[in-house]
Amino acid sequence: MDEWRRLSRIAEYQFGSGAGRALFANREELTISRSKSGRPRQIHGPDGRLLTLGLDGRFTLGYAGGQRLTAATEELRNRVVVGEESDPYVRDGRNAFAKFVTAADPAIREADEVLVVREDDTLLAVGRAELPATAMADFETGMAVAVRDGADD
Repeated sequence: MDEWRRLSRIAEYQFGSGAGRALFANREELTISRSKSGRPRQIHGPDGRLLTLGLDGRFTLGYAGGQRLTAATEELRNRVVVGEESDPYVRDGRNAFAKFVTAADPAIREADEVLVVREDDTLLAVGRAELPATAMADFETGMAVAVRDGADD
């Protein structure tokens, strides 16, 4: 199986149908950095780092990859929606807290890669869910998303 097809399958499994096409469109513009053993590590596009392939076989999102997923996928999929009061903090790369979450994809589980967006679906940041979607809605305290890369980083 060719490498792009394998990477696309990982994206489809992790982020849902259409993610591979969204992330790896225009492959000739993309570059892959590799480990010493030749394993793909990071995938970069003209707009920055899209993804990093972890040792566990899962992707971690870069902001550029989050932009591609947000543009190509339906509303709420892989998303955590936060209120406007947390907008400047999350954009700056600070974590998103449960009390500011207004909605979340019900399929989100703890440790999933997520897109943190405003009500109008503007991407603010990408990161790792620290709580499942149901807990994000129920909790008044605690971190909902550990932000990795914000819009203003």
